[in-house]
Order: sequence, then C-alpha cells, then structure tokens
Amino acid sequence: MADLHGADQPLAGHRALVTGSSRNLGAQIARTLAERGAVVAVTYQGSEQLARDLVADLADRTGRAHVAVEGDFHQADAVRRTVEAAQDGLGGLDILVNNFGPFSAVPFADLPHETWQSVWAGNVTAAYLATQSVIPGMRTAGWGRIVNLSAGSAYLRNHSVYGLAKQAVITLTEALALELGPEITVNAVAPGQVEESADDIADIDPTFVERAVARTPAGRLVTRAEVADVVALLCTPAFDMLTGAVLPLDGGWRFNRF
Repeated sequence: MADLHGADQPLAGHRALVTGSSRNLGAQIARTLAERGAVVAVTYQGSEQLARDLVADLADRTGRAHVAVEGDFHQADAVRRTVEAAQDGLGGLDILVNNFGPFSAVPFADLPHETWQSVWAGNVTAAYLATQSVIPGMRTAGWGRIVNLSAGSAYLRNHSVYGLAKQAVITLTEALALELGPEITVNAVAPGQVEESADDIADIDPTFVERAVARTPAGRLVTRAEVADVVALLCTPAFDMLTGAVLPLDGGWRFNRF
C-alpha cells in the first residue's frame, strides 16, 4: 500500500476521470494519478474485467475506493452518461484526462467514411463533450484540471485522419484554455511512438520503430510511465500557471531536418 501521508501525494483529495483507461496508456495514467493521491474513475467498453481488476489493484495499493465505469466515447449521449456515472461514483470530478483516441492511418483516398467518423468522434468530439460535462462542477468548486492526449502524429501529414484529429485536439486545448480560466487549466501532451506499443505499429509498418528511434535525438522511444508522470504533474500546484500548452513527449523526434 502507498504511503497515504507522504510528500508524494500532491493529488490527495482530488477526483479524476481517465477516458479509455482499462488498459495500455490509459491504465498507466490511472495508476499514476492514484499513486499521487487521487481517486480515479476507470472507463471501459469491451474490457470490463480488465477495468475491474485495475480498480481492485488500485484500491489495494492506495487504500482508497476507485470506480470502474462503462463508457462508449463514440456517441454523444453515451459520453455524457459516462461522465455523469463517474461524477456519481466519486462524488464529483476535478481532473479530466481525455485519453481515449482510436487510430487509423488509412490514406484519405481510401478512407471509409465510417472510419473517419469513428476516429474523429473518439479523439475530438468525445474530448469536447466530456470537457463540457465537467465544466459546471469544476467552476463551482473553483478548481479543475483538464489534460488532453494529442500525439506525435499531429506533427505529421501522412497519418491521415488520426493526425488531423490529434492536431484538432491541440487547437481545442488552446481554445478551451482561453474559455475556462481562471478556475480551470487545459493542457495537452503529445507522445511520440510509445515503447510498449511498438509491436502494434509494427503490424502496420515494420520499419516505423527503427526509423523513429534513428530520428530521435534522445535515442529511444517514450514510455507509458513517462507520459503518465507528465499528465499527473500537469495537475499539481507546480503547474498552476501553465494553460493552453502542448508538451511533445517524443525525445525531439518531431523536428524536421534536411
């Protein structure tokens, strides 16, 4: 069990919703927020058991009651219901991490309309709707933190609708920062290729990881734990004056050169 009274609990007393958090990066973000003191709502769609196992593990490690919430982030009403269920389960929300983000790299010329709709709805529309749903409570409380997950694909022009959606997440972040201050800060992180997901991208492009590492000044890929640490830090008092920022966690990979 974590030290509930230690100096490493800067998020103690806060309540967080992490969308798409039953596995992979979302699960790591949920773990890190819980380790830093927050109670967390974990969402799932097709992986209920993974979500419930994660919640049970977080409860064992922290001694706090976390919740699992079913969430479909492709449909507007379902997004609102998910946020409402998380608010009910935790007694309110003051941290929202918009992590859910389906991927597609099918070229625009061949992209099915339903894939366009799915990727755009999951990455952009869901973030806007979830944010809209938490604003009243955060404003009433006088404090809120929203962190959006963009991606290194936002800096590319050959990742089709996913790159377009992740660029839109950046614009949404900046616009919301203007609208929601001073009570609420809105920031984004844009990870490059994540180390633990290298096998997934290799199924699409077997040379991608090797080329990405070769072009990265840091000489390696970012890890899920590193991304989650930055998300958690953005919710701490040390970053009270940071809003509308996008932090690219890619080891310098995004810089073009010739």
